[in-house]
Parts: sequence; C-alpha cells; structure tokens
Amino acid sequence: MKNKFDILAVDDEQVIIDSIIKIAKLDNLTIDTALDAQTALAKLNDNDYNVILSDVMMPGMDGFQFLQELAARKIQTPVIITTGYSAVENAVKALYEGAIAFIPKPFSIDELESTLRRGLRYNQVIQKANESEGDFFLVSCPSKYFRLGFSSWLAEEFDSTAKIGTTDIYMKLIESIKEIELLNVDDTLTQGAECAKFVSEDGLSHNIYSAISGRILEVNERLISNPKLLEKDPYFEGWIYRILPSDLEYEKKLLISCSSDRL
Repeated sequence: MKNKFDILAVDDEQVIIDSIIKIAKLDNLTIDTALDAQTALAKLNDNDYNVILSDVMMPGMDGFQFLQELAARKIQTPVIITTGYSAVENAVKALYEGAIAFIPKPFSIDELESTLRRGLRYNQVIQKANESEGDFFLVSCPSKYFRLGFSSWLAEEFDSTAKIGTTDIYMKLIESIKEIELLNVDDTLTQGAECAKFVSEDGLSHNIYSAISGRILEVNERLISNPKLLEKDPYFEGWIYRILPSDLEYEKKLLISCSSDRL
C-alpha cells in the first residue's frame, strides 16, 4: 500500500527544503522531500502526493525536464514550480509546460502558503467538476482566448488592444474572494510578472501573473466595488485590464490556446 503525503518538495538546496518543511508544518501538512528530480520520480512510484513543489535549476534533470517526464508517465499530480533564476521567463515556460502555479524565490510564508493551498485544492476541483457535483462546474476559457497556465487569459480586441483576466479554475482554487489590488492606467505589464493580487476570505493573498506585456489603457473599476464579478463571469464582465500589447504575436506563442483545452 502506498504512503500518502500532502506535498513532495523537490529542491537541491537543503536550506530551501528545511524552510518548506517548517512552513508546511505550520498548516499541519504532511511532506516528503527529494534533493533531485530522479529521486522524486522514484518516490512517485511508491507514494501518492496531493501536490509537487519543484525547483527549476537542479543537477541532472531540471524542473522543465521533470515536468515533461511527469507528462510522459501520465502522472497527473499538480506541480508548482519555484526558481530564483530568470524568474519571469521561467514562470512563462513552466506554466506552458504544465505547471499549475509558479513562485519566484525568495518566497514569503504567505506566498508559499497561498500557492500550496491552491495546489492542494486542484485535484479536488477537477474531480468535483468531472462528477458534476451539484451545481459545481468549470467554465472553460473561450476557444479564441489564450492563457498563461491557469493564472490569466488574453483576448484580442478588434482595435489592436487586448483584454486580460483570470480563469474560472483559478477563482475556484481560491474559493471566495474578499478584495483585490489592481494596477493603474498607464502602468506597464510584463508577461509572467505579477499584475494583480486577490485576497481570499481566509486572508491569504493570491498573485495573478500577466498573460502578455503592454501598457494598461483601462482598468475594470467595477471589480473594486464588486470583486465577486471575477467569480461570476471571469471571461467577460470580470475582465481586469484592457491593454496595448507591446509584442503580441511573439508572446502569444508562449501561451496555451484555449481551443485545445480539455478541462
């Protein structure tokens, strides 16, 4: 019979592993560890985990190769990627390769706790949606949209502008939103960098990473007074920013087409 853990932490730095263990124990989470990806793969043969937290830069097999190997083996355990190296570029690549979330190093206790909370809920949300439990369902990203992992989406407009927002699954991983922090008109966005922050009812802060780079032309002010719009209609009325993209055609290639979704 396989052992079961909440978290498998994979990092070649023992000090990082020790920090993750301490933070996990604050929430009474069970944790197993590995100092490299090959060891982690061996452990996945013998144990079950609710979420994997993996570094990118590791000796031998790096975090991206680890993601690819998990996909090849059809291991569906959700993966959160961490790295302190080229954080923005690695965030985009990790989410494209199948990670459900990304944390730049050094991370705070709150950042790790909130991201782990979403990771631990991921399979529960997918299972509830597949079982059509009650009135619970996931709204797929519209087919003409593009998304950065499960964090944010991009919708092109007819006037060379674009709108961005966050996905329905991301909102369900948060559960219930209490307040939001947004940027301002004329602020500049960078693909893969933080562009908004949501605070859930449990007090945790959840970062949203921008799907594309560009200048903010308009902020959806309705969200400030009515953040529940993000839960009720995340793809239309719940858009976050209208922006002027700086390199749309190139950055679209780094996103996942929602027409290929199978959520």
